Amino acid sequence: MTDRQGEQAASKVVERIRAVQWDGDWSDVFGKAMSRRLLMREYLRRSALWSQTYFAESAWPFFDVTEYMDPESMLPPNTANELEDLLRTRMNGSVKVTCRGAVRLAQLRSSDPTIEGTGLPDLYEPLIRLYERGGEFMEDNAGAIDLTGVSFRPGSLQGNASNTPIVALNNAVLDALDVEGRVTFYASDDRRGPVFRRLFPQEGGQHEEVFSGRLGWQPTIRLSAMEADGDCVRIYDQDAARIIEEALHGAPGAADQE
Repeated sequence: MTDRQGEQAASKVVERIRAVQWDGDWSDVFGKAMSRRLLMREYLRRSALWSQTYFAESAWPFFDVTEYMDPESMLPPNTANELEDLLRTRMNGSVKVTCRGAVRLAQLRSSDPTIEGTGLPDLYEPLIRLYERGGEFMEDNAGAIDLTGVSFRPGSLQGNASNTPIVALNNAVLDALDVEGRVTFYASDDRRGPVFRRLFPQEGGQHEEVFSGRLGWQPTIRLSAMEADGDCVRIYDQDAARIIEEALHGAPGAADQE
């Protein structure tokens, strides 16, 4: 790897940050609350792993990991200036720190091949995708994370570090999870596919649907029948994401997997 490759990698992240709709329509952001919550939880998991590896536990969860990896590393002047111009917008502090960290880590990992040997998943990719799906997040005085439409506490570093991967970084999976209105997911009692959902749209009523791979969500009457027979259980959204990913695996056009 070369410094030039590092500069190119950093510039790509800057352009992704520049393209984010930081002041998007509230209803659009609200409709992506589920995928954004899962992406944030996946970031918290990865952040815990990186903080343990680089002795940055005190800075968890929102920090610039390159300050612990290589404090002497610097972005090329042009890239640094572009980034700081972007960060002068009204982003909150944690968003600015993680955007800066994402750019610097991209540059460092592409410039130094030994960094790739850590075996850790890309730290900031879940957050960048979260930003791309609805802009920034907020933190309240009690430590909760507000993603517009959903708020939750991050939990402990140790608890997040011990989690299995939360959600695939696959836009087809993320899109399939998002819907306006209240939703509950179901699967067979062994928690295998297919995945069903009961949707309560904001305008009222309810719909029962099954996820059918490339066909997406389709109306079904099977859910009510399975409930009546005791053949299905309610599942968490991360379980639904796993089953949806399995349904899409290998489907043309669905390959956006990290």
